[in-house]
Amino acid sequence: MREYLDAFLEAWKNSSFIEFESFISTDYQAREIRDGEIVDFGYEESIQGWKQGFQYVRENQGEWEVKEVSVIPLKEDEVMAILSAAIVMEGKPFETCHLFFDTFKKGENDDWKLVRSYIETGVEREG
Repeated sequence: MREYLDAFLEAWKNSSFIEFESFISTDYQAREIRDGEIVDFGYEESIQGWKQGFQYVRENQGEWEVKEVSVIPLKEDEVMAILSAAIVMEGKPFETCHLFFDTFKKGENDDWKLVRSYIETGVEREG
């Protein structure tokens, strides 16, 4: 799992959409909390969102600051990674970040896929 998570984070930090997309299960489901509103979405909406986000970061010469908060085994074949992510522009990170509770599941070919996410947006960044 460690190798997989490192590759996932590297693809994210590099805004490598094609590489990043390969880590997401087609059965992916997510819940996002934005300004107190709950939004549920699946694979297609997620893919479009990541594509737009990566494009925005690349077009504005930004970068991602992604931090691993914790990795928690859930089952023999499932792991949750808690990640914080902020966009950095001109060397300055945005004032808020997103907190991701991402669940990865081991597949039949011993590959890991992102299957579920719970996302809190607009979280105040630490110091």
